[in-house]
Amino acid sequence: MTKTTGQKSGLHIPPIKDTLLKPLPKRFYKDVAVTSDPKHGHVITLDGRRAHTPRKKLLATPVTELADKIAEEWRVQVETINPAHMPLTTLLCTALDAVTGREADVAADITKYAGSDLLCYRAQSPAKLVARQSASWDPLIAWSKSALGADFKVTTGLIHVAQSETALRAVAATVEPHDPLTLAGLHVLTTITGSVILALAVHRKHLTLQQAWAAAHVDEDWQIEQWGTDYEAEDRRAKRLRDAEAAAFVLTMNHS
Repeated sequence: MTKTTGQKSGLHIPPIKDTLLKPLPKRFYKDVAVTSDPKHGHVITLDGRRAHTPRKKLLATPVTELADKIAEEWRVQVETINPAHMPLTTLLCTALDAVTGREADVAADITKYAGSDLLCYRAQSPAKLVARQSASWDPLIAWSKSALGADFKVTTGLIHVAQSETALRAVAATVEPHDPLTLAGLHVLTTITGSVILALAVHRKHLTLQQAWAAAHVDEDWQIEQWGTDYEAEDRRAKRLRDAEAAAFVLTMNHS
């Protein structure tokens, strides 16, 4: 048995949306635009009024491409506003409302995943799964050593293996210097995949999201091959992928 992705985080980031407990709000606007602001950069406006986050912060970003994509998320809403279909809006709101002012806490929480990274826990059998994990994950363990200075220990089964303080400090040094939006993206991608190595590999453009996604789902894809899947599992995976795509976009975009 191997570790699964999507482990729980020790840090509670207040939810930006909760579409299961209350009805979706009606679309109340006709026009969506992006306006320039000398202090905040690019601001999302709805019918000429500035949009705000759930905690009343201005929905704005200095990155032109991100602002345009967020505006498009608002445009394509039809009768209701569904945050589940607005992953970039949600990610920016998270960065503004839940990460800004708490950067050190969020960075520390991301770093905790280095202590139990998915890629360090391998199956004992069957041989084909062991081979797949090795082929997909061994090069990333080697990359983390050469690129990050983090030499991770690998084990089989679920018995915890303690990583060295040197490796943990190397990951922390890589994560800590970033802005709130990048930290939000790293946090999302790390928690979805269960691997800070994969999140940093995407951020450093060592992997594409597609490559990281395949690596994160070696075990799950093996199980699907053996036993098949179902609609609910496919739906959950599609939702995770949508959030992962948003995270990967902010981690690799041009910040201008």
